[in-house]
Amino acid sequence: MTKQEKIEYVINTLNKLYPEIPIPLDHKDPYTLLIAVLMSAQSTDVRVNKITPLLFEKADNPYDMVKLSVEEIREIIKPVGLSPMKSKGIFGLSKILINKHNGNVPKSFELLEELPAVGHKTASVVMSQAFGIPAFPVDTHIHRLMYRWNLSNGKNVIQTEKDAKRLFPRHLWNDLHLQIIWYGREFSPARGWNLDKDLITKTVGRKSVIKDYYKSKKP
Repeated sequence: MTKQEKIEYVINTLNKLYPEIPIPLDHKDPYTLLIAVLMSAQSTDVRVNKITPLLFEKADNPYDMVKLSVEEIREIIKPVGLSPMKSKGIFGLSKILINKHNGNVPKSFELLEELPAVGHKTASVVMSQAFGIPAFPVDTHIHRLMYRWNLSNGKNVIQTEKDAKRLFPRHLWNDLHLQIIWYGREFSPARGWNLDKDLITKTVGRKSVIKDYYKSKKP
């Protein structure tokens, strides 16, 4: 199978499995998405989706958010982890949005990444999911699967993003990054992985990964 055939197989399989693609984090606009993505760092989407309604009930826009103290924000978001850093980031970026952007989330990678606690991945999620601008945010699932599928060397997420953008058509990036996340959770997790159910890896996967998997299953 050539690299191009692998890419087409991945795209076609994901489209069959996920013709409708849900957004993992609940939100209603770019601001609430930005806050939810920031909160999701080293946490789960399920946990974040339980906590964001509590926060957004008090403040779902930057003007109301800055009326809360950092400590108040921290108390609400504590269950998602890293609350000292995240609460400062939420408060700080809300102030900047008011002072520099008229309370709006900017449609720019550069301006988003200037905000406190907002890195490239968070900015990429907002650009793709809030504004429909092509981006390829790489999370642990995408990083793992790009390596398993022999489409990236697994060196780091920066390299994985470069490879994904180079290999997949730009107009598909926004759908594909979500489809790969859902596929990783359902069929190709880090733990409890069953390769026999993981059709894509079984078909296009790195030979050493497949060999190691079966070796680990031998009694």
